[in-house]
Amino acid sequence: MSDTDILLSERHDTGVLRLTLNDGRRRNALSEEMLSRLGTAIAEAGQDPAVRVIVLAAHGPAFCAGHDLKELTAARQAADRGREDFTRMMQSCAGVMQGIVACPKPVIAEVAGIATAAGCQLVATCDLAVASEEARFSTPGVNIGLFCSTPMVALSRNVTNKHAMEMLLTGDMIPAARAAEMGLVNRVAAPEALTETTMALAEQIASKSILTVSTGKRAYYAQREMPLAEAYDYAAQVMVENMLARDAEEGIGAFIEKRAPQWEDH
Repeated sequence: MSDTDILLSERHDTGVLRLTLNDGRRRNALSEEMLSRLGTAIAEAGQDPAVRVIVLAAHGPAFCAGHDLKELTAARQAADRGREDFTRMMQSCAGVMQGIVACPKPVIAEVAGIATAAGCQLVATCDLAVASEEARFSTPGVNIGLFCSTPMVALSRNVTNKHAMEMLLTGDMIPAARAAEMGLVNRVAAPEALTETTMALAEQIASKSILTVSTGKRAYYAQREMPLAEAYDYAAQVMVENMLARDAEEGIGAFIEKRAPQWEDH
């Protein structure tokens, strides 16, 4: 890909795939084109056996400023005042977010700049997030008469009710350190160490069995939506199937024998 592409892709020998939002002119907004490109890239990476972990980064001062408001405003010229276009765009965005959750590979957000509205939703949707000390987060839709209802879905599944409602009702920008306290991001790093910190985390996860990691990710999101008893029944079944897998046999054997495991990813 050339530097003019709005989504860059870089593969590493460790199994880490870096996807970089590269539309700085629009502050990496989730335009229709960006959503399409990102959704396709995540889906393809999920099926690629060479990819073990995905890092989602961005170029420019903004990680992602949310939806492209100029694109949304242009849709108002239609006879239905944009209803059809708005519906399509919101469904497309929801599809990408759900695609990240459904992707069998862990997705880590590397946040160097601001992440606002649907950009904050994107960070909250990723399985893990590492932020620069200079990163900032907000759901500011309330300030322009457009409540961040879809970002609310991901945000409310990451932080407590009080923290989520404060962000949604005030639209205030919060610093990276506060985002870490709230649980929106996992780690905060100095700007010059951000990529190194993110890649170290990604490579640590990439060293695990793909089968084990994908089993765990799928089970985590599934059980979270279940009542307690149902969740335990489901998790017990997952454990049984996981125990029967070759990698679990190898991993346990390696632990007992005090040697490094040799994963076969099945």
